[in-house]
Amino acid sequence: MTTTVLVLGGTTEAAELAALLAADRRLRIVTSYAGRTSDPRRPAGEVRVGGFGGADGLRAWLESNAPAVLVDATHPFAETVSAHAAAAHGVPRLRLRRPGWTEQGGDRWHRVPDLRTAAAVLPTHGARAFITTGRQRLRTFTGAPACAALPLLLVRCVEPPGEELPPNVRVLLDRGPYTLDGERALLDRHGIDVVVTKDSGGDATRAKLDAARERDIPVVLVDRPVEPDMPTVDTPAAAAARVRELVSGP
Repeated sequence: MTTTVLVLGGTTEAAELAALLAADRRLRIVTSYAGRTSDPRRPAGEVRVGGFGGADGLRAWLESNAPAVLVDATHPFAETVSAHAAAAHGVPRLRLRRPGWTEQGGDRWHRVPDLRTAAAVLPTHGARAFITTGRQRLRTFTGAPACAALPLLLVRCVEPPGEELPPNVRVLLDRGPYTLDGERALLDRHGIDVVVTKDSGGDATRAKLDAARERDIPVVLVDRPVEPDMPTVDTPAAAAARVRELVSGP
C-alpha cells in the first residue's frame, strides 16, 4: 500500500524534493504546478499541470486522494500560498521555501514592499533598468507613469510577455541558472544603471546581484510577502526528512 504525498511545485527545490521522495517505493509522489512555462523541467513521480482549478478543486482532490502530507514548494512570491493553506485545512502541511538573499558589503540594496512601489521609485535610482521580476505583472512597470520616460526597461523572462509593449521596453528571453561573467557582460552591453528584482533567494539567479555590487549599481529589491503560519523548512533534504516523519507517524 502506498502513501500519497502532494507537492505543490514549479521550483527547483520542489523537483529536488520529488526526486528524494520518489526513491521510496512506499510513497506516491504527485507534483502539481501551474504550467505557466511551455517547457518545464519534469520532476520524478506523477505530475499535474495546470493546477486544480482554484481552492475548491484542490479541496476536492485532497478529499479524493487523502494525502498524508501536502508540501507547498511553490515560489516564494507565489500568490496562491494563502489559498493553498486555506483549502488544505485539516491536511498536514509543510512549507519548503528557500532562504532569501543576504546583503553583503558593497551592496546598494533598496528594499520595497511590492512591485508597485518598485515601479514608483525606480527613476530615483537609475534610468536604464534591468527588470527580472517575471512577466506576470510586467504591466506594473510598463504602465507606470514614472517608468514611461526612462530610456530603457530591459525585461528578462522565460516566456514572451504576450502583450504590446512601449518602445522603451526590450525583452530578453532566457532561463537560469546565470553566470557571473554572463551577468557582467549583460549589464555592460546594455549600459544598465539599476537592477530590479524580487528577493527570490537561491543560487541560480544571484549572479546579477554580485555583478551589480561589482559595478556599484543600485538594486531595487522587492521583499517577500507575508505567508500563512505553518511549519517551514528551507532545503529539500529537510523537507524530505520531515515528510518521512509525518508519514511514519509517532
